[in-house]
Amino acid sequence: MNKHATAHLDKLTAAGLLVAVGIVFGDIGTSPLYTYRAIIEDRSVTETLALGGASAIFWTLTFQTTLKYVFITLRADNNGEGGIFSLYTLIRRYGKWLLFPAIAGGSFLIADSIITPPISVSSAIEGLLPLYPDLPTVPIVLAILLLLFVVQQAGTNKLGNAFGPIMVVWFTMIGVIGLAQVVQNPAVVRALNPYYAYNMIVNYPEGFWLLGGVFLCSTGAEALYSDMGHVGRKNVQISWVYVKVCLILCYLGQAAWLLQHLGKPLGNQSPFFGLIPGWFLLPSIGIATLATIIASQALISGTFTLVSEAFRLTLLPKMRIVFPSDARGQVYIPAFNWLLMAGCFAVVLYFRESKNMEAAFGLSVNLTMLMTTVLLAMYLYTRHINGFVVLVLLAIYLFIEGGFLVANLRKFTHGGWVSLLLGAIMMTVMLVWHFGSRIKRRLTRYVSLRDHLPILKQLSNDESIPKYATNLVYLTSSTDARQVEEHIIDSILEGQPKRADVYWLIHVELADDPYTTEYSIDILEPEEVVRITFRLGFRVQPRINLLFRKVVEEMVRCGEVKLFPKYRPLGTSPNFIGDFRFIVINRFLSYENDLTALDSFVMSSYFSLKRVSLADERAYGLDTQNVETEQVPLIVRPAEFVRLRRVTTSANEPTIN
Repeated sequence: MNKHATAHLDKLTAAGLLVAVGIVFGDIGTSPLYTYRAIIEDRSVTETLALGGASAIFWTLTFQTTLKYVFITLRADNNGEGGIFSLYTLIRRYGKWLLFPAIAGGSFLIADSIITPPISVSSAIEGLLPLYPDLPTVPIVLAILLLLFVVQQAGTNKLGNAFGPIMVVWFTMIGVIGLAQVVQNPAVVRALNPYYAYNMIVNYPEGFWLLGGVFLCSTGAEALYSDMGHVGRKNVQISWVYVKVCLILCYLGQAAWLLQHLGKPLGNQSPFFGLIPGWFLLPSIGIATLATIIASQALISGTFTLVSEAFRLTLLPKMRIVFPSDARGQVYIPAFNWLLMAGCFAVVLYFRESKNMEAAFGLSVNLTMLMTTVLLAMYLYTRHINGFVVLVLLAIYLFIEGGFLVANLRKFTHGGWVSLLLGAIMMTVMLVWHFGSRIKRRLTRYVSLRDHLPILKQLSNDESIPKYATNLVYLTSSTDARQVEEHIIDSILEGQPKRADVYWLIHVELADDPYTTEYSIDILEPEEVVRITFRLGFRVQPRINLLFRKVVEEMVRCGEVKLFPKYRPLGTSPNFIGDFRFIVINRFLSYENDLTALDSFVMSSYFSLKRVSLADERAYGLDTQNVETEQVPLIVRPAEFVRLRRVTTSANEPTIN
């Protein structure tokens, strides 16, 4: 493990704590707005519900967030970075099957990022309804979401610095209003006894199904793991102590408030806003609205991180990635930002109210947590943790999260299907892209470079053929320096041969270390054919044009290769390396294929996605003025021989005069 890459993880600073509170705990920190309401729904308030709800919430936060994520999962960093795909890259060599829980978890986390902003913002704005019953909340929510997605391009660092103080105010506020109720009814503290959670689940009618509402208190824990690389593990762990205390005080305060309303249904009342004095209601709604915007920001920034990793792992079509600042791990993906915004708008317009969104909320992140549990158990096992301990942890969390999942599935017909549909769409896209890419790689034919070096050398020195470029560069997927794709050789030799002083082959390897930047050189034929292999971390933008030029200039300075362009601009250095010409070869699905229904769906979908993905020349940072694209047909399953019979038509008969 790269010590330099992980040095920031355990660095504890006041600024780091502030940023952690600002961008990491927004989602889980706004859960008091809707969790208790989701537990009670339209039921009459009872002591069992009030105390049992607080008890179940406390132990869920303890087992799920504190123990699983803050203390265990945050240790599974991939050279300083977190998230389910970072976890997968640490263990993928131990089994191909690990890809499926990684894809499922990543897909449902993306689905959760489409549902979280609408329900969080709607819950805050609806706090105005007791004062303004006819207030049109939907346009206000849409306007706030639009602003949220517009400012994403500013970057996590700037947003975190701005949001940190606001979230400190938010957590302090919910802690104080909760504490005020607890002071009035100190006996409510007994809800921390796990007996009350057990009593609610076992003895209350349909008590088990209340777990679907309880689970909402832990949403945001997965984003906490994804955002670890932005702020550091130690800052997250220490700031969580403050955050959890404030959350528990708020939930206990709501339980105390509910005990004052026994035998009554909640109706349109919110247990959270019930804690707030009338004179402070409007300011609290303003603070809550800002907090929900930050909650959404935490998940969106984590989603950008997740998606950028998926690009490099060949799980999603490439999109343009922007780095808003020099701060570590911060990315912005414009196209995906607007896709998320469109999805959030659709959720708001479909459900209209936050209480209708509760059914869809939670199910997706529940599935993500289950997948993380499977991968985390495998990670602990590969790190030589006692097998029995790993098995016990796995059993405990499968039981807990499995119970939550069963309870959440009851919401399927009431909106839970939206979560599953969004997750299923993302899973389909990832699986199609992964298997389509694998089929394309499998059908790529490689030939021996050694057999073709003599003719390449002859071509390079044949002055009777016009020179195509000083440096002719091809991107190769071959992991073996002795082999190259057959279509690259065909591109050079077939038709009008492409003569160059030097033929360069560039191969890019994905390194599990997020920030690796290494290269190696294989001089296959001195002065004629050279291969360069770049090893880049999955968080490094592959600016191949820039990196390649630096490597070539270094080789010329070291005398490893000599370039003598026929014409040299005045005033250039003796190490002038001439022009570059990159050839990008694209594959397309040939009409000569005879595919099965499944192969046809996979490959047709794959090439449809490829048409809307980022072009290779942009994905690899190649300058468009020196790039040419060639099309090569891909035949997955050749069509069977078709027998043709020639017939004679009247037009072919001799004319009689």
